[in-house]
Amino acid sequence: MTLLIVIIALALIFDYINGFHDAANSIATVVSTKVLTPFQAVLWAAFFNAMAYFIFKDHAVANSVSKTVQKEFITLPVILAGLIAAIFWNLLTWWYGIPSSSSHTLIGGMAGSAITHAIVTKGWGVGWSKIVETDIILDTVLFIFFAPIIGMLISIFITIVTVMRNLWLRLAVIALATTITVVLFDRFESNKMDQNLQKFLKVDKYKKEVKTAEEKLKSNPNDAAALAAYTTGKEKLDKALPNYNKILALVHDFDKLGANGIAKAAADSGWLKDIEASRLKDDVRNANDYLIMEARSTEDAAVKKEFDIAKEKTELYKDPLKLYFKKEISADSAIALMSAIYPIKDANKEKVKSKIEKFSAEKALAKDIDKADNSTIVWGIIFTAIFFGLVYLYVEKVRTPTAYKVANMFKKLQLFSSAAFSIGHGGNDAQKVMGIIGAALIASGSIQNFSDLPHWVPVACYLAIGIGTMSGGWKIVKTMGTKITKVTPLEGVAAETAGAFTLFFTGQMGIPVSTTHTITGSIMGVGATKRLSAVRWGVTVNLLWAWILTIPVSAVLAAIAYLIVNLFL
Repeated sequence: MTLLIVIIALALIFDYINGFHDAANSIATVVSTKVLTPFQAVLWAAFFNAMAYFIFKDHAVANSVSKTVQKEFITLPVILAGLIAAIFWNLLTWWYGIPSSSSHTLIGGMAGSAITHAIVTKGWGVGWSKIVETDIILDTVLFIFFAPIIGMLISIFITIVTVMRNLWLRLAVIALATTITVVLFDRFESNKMDQNLQKFLKVDKYKKEVKTAEEKLKSNPNDAAALAAYTTGKEKLDKALPNYNKILALVHDFDKLGANGIAKAAADSGWLKDIEASRLKDDVRNANDYLIMEARSTEDAAVKKEFDIAKEKTELYKDPLKLYFKKEISADSAIALMSAIYPIKDANKEKVKSKIEKFSAEKALAKDIDKADNSTIVWGIIFTAIFFGLVYLYVEKVRTPTAYKVANMFKKLQLFSSAAFSIGHGGNDAQKVMGIIGAALIASGSIQNFSDLPHWVPVACYLAIGIGTMSGGWKIVKTMGTKITKVTPLEGVAAETAGAFTLFFTGQMGIPVSTTHTITGSIMGVGATKRLSAVRWGVTVNLLWAWILTIPVSAVLAAIAYLIVNLFL
């Protein structure tokens, strides 16, 4: 428990450092164009960092970060070493004014400590794909380049549209771009609801079991264990798919039914009956210290032996729970029957009873579906487009436009664009620390999975990054606001709006990108619209090297930190 508390404290410290390290991302252009003083700017950014808590329902980025390392190799010492490396690299780059990525140093640190842990405990024969989640690592590495490119292209588009002389053509392009964006985010919402539904019904788990068994059978068709696993997995999948398809049809009518309506219809139709005992079984065994045993099993052979027994026997908890759902037995009787299968500790019986009596498959499904609702973000995008359109109409049609009035308009608009980027920064970067704390809570056996993350975790993470932002990061502000290119208020609006959209876009996809890379690309984009020579490409090349080196350097630092930590734990 002491180690868990230390890790949570260090994670929040990292979040705080991330706040002042990345404060420059959302305030550099506002400060460099003198729209706000540095003190006003950090207060403004910190407020909207914290506001992100009320906007991002589905913590997809946090979930991705928590799954960077395969579950078998997530231990508290691994997480501790990864955090130490990430904090060290963040402070080092902050000291030298280098706008490196807090996201990538965190992921690099986790990967490096996990790989070292695997080598120390299992030798050199463990494959890379068995230690880290290669898809998440690959997406993260790719978006080192994609995030700034996306930000650059969007900022170029916004700048070109903004300087169009024909007002009505400009408004038409804004309307078209907004429509495309809304459709895109609606697609993100549908895909996420589909993913959450698959996870709820364990369809994704059964698919993975079948796929793993198929791969083993390809290499060895006579593998009896793989054949048995394939048969069992296929039976489970075939049983789950009909109800999945029925509920998915309801999900497509989310705007009409809502999460509660979908869950109620599914429960009333009996489509949740097949899964409720399985889900409650997971809750019961985890309330009986199952996850604590799993966490300890990676380093203790005796615990591993007992865990394998518990894993097999507790699957049979479903039978008494089915009787409970049929109202044939009471909760106490169900506990007695489950204890006969695999003992439930006396100290845990009240906790287990509470889990049984409070369980509702309908409410759990509604919660999982509702988390994917991104309507707040969509309406924010629509409002922003309408607001900008009305401002353009007022300045150019109601009042006589002058260079001074237009420049003053963009200075005021920077307040909105920087606020949007700060929300994206808070929603993206605070979630990464949520992912680390979630991984630590899972590794310690405190929670079952990421969906059980306590409410205090997101609150603490958003507050920590907001307070960190209030502390500023003036060396990086100088690099971002003046060294890459000289930024005007118009270009500041374009860069921040492009950066905000990129963060919302990648956040919906659950990809942990760098706010630093994003805003840098956006600033480069607005500079390039004037002329390519307006961008100081020498500074940009130096930044690129820092970006490329962050993950491997953090991984090496984490490896060293793990070896040191391992000596004392």
